[in-house]
Amino acid sequence: MTLYSKIIGTGSYLPEKRVSNQDLADQLAAKGIETSDEWIVSRSGISARHFAEPEQKSSDLAVNAARQALEMAGLEPNDIDLIVLASSTPDFFGSFPSTACIVQKKLGITNSSAAVDVQAVCSGFVYAVSTADAFIRAGVHKNVLVIGAEVFSRILNFDDRATCVLFGDGAGAIVLSASEEPGILATKLHADGRHSDILSVPGSVDGGAVAGSAFLYMDGPAVFKLAVSVLEKVAHEALDKANMTADQIDWLIPHQANIRIMNSTAKKLGLPLEKMVVTVDQHGNTSAASIPLALDVAVRDGRIKKGQHIMMEGVGGGFTWGAVLARF
Repeated sequence: MTLYSKIIGTGSYLPEKRVSNQDLADQLAAKGIETSDEWIVSRSGISARHFAEPEQKSSDLAVNAARQALEMAGLEPNDIDLIVLASSTPDFFGSFPSTACIVQKKLGITNSSAAVDVQAVCSGFVYAVSTADAFIRAGVHKNVLVIGAEVFSRILNFDDRATCVLFGDGAGAIVLSASEEPGILATKLHADGRHSDILSVPGSVDGGAVAGSAFLYMDGPAVFKLAVSVLEKVAHEALDKANMTADQIDWLIPHQANIRIMNSTAKKLGLPLEKMVVTVDQHGNTSAASIPLALDVAVRDGRIKKGQHIMMEGVGGGFTWGAVLARF
């Protein structure tokens, strides 16, 4: 029997605190930094984002999303035999212990199942799905909880209007389960460390103190140029592996970073913009959480239906990029 991995549940969570562009503009204006709703929307498509409360950690957001995914899947927490969690903002400095282990504890999972973090920044969820898919196809695991969770508000420099207006906090989750029916049809991952300096948090620990900056740094034009060049290519690579063509895609769910990048990708694939799921306007860039957040929104509002083909793809610091083609 050929084993496949299939998405049987989705979930998402956004912190209660919604921050509009005007809210941010007012906050920055108090420090003499000029920005506006029009400026932010015209450059990114973002109108609002959500920020976690000081006491909320990535694991808290992840647990809420995971519970929704488990409920949709009809599974109990102890039915999960692997957690793969993607995050660039782990609960503990250095991801030690892993946020996946903290989520396991908070969900009450006591079956000693495996749990691991994956770090590929905004491509993290695509990397995590590919990892989980490989484990299931190999017969090693049966029910895998795959999560993207971020509290990017903790690493933003609110004196830098070019970056602080772009990101938000949130979590998304799916349950991948072993199936005789095809689900994940193809995955393709890439990285190019030569571009590691264009998107990073360049600080490091030296003698117990942070050396360098603990804030996110982004060379916006360089990231934009690279993202536009690789997203179409990796989508076609995944389609080729599945012996499919772009016109068979029902829904494109790109990383929700910038509406201009997203629109460009859809057009290059020959897809009408109506086939693209867009949440960046209300969520901002939630890094590894953005794709599963958008997926859950479209599943729960009825756009994504059983049997449809979805292309999920992302780019992130490292520089990393990848795609997952799935039949829902």
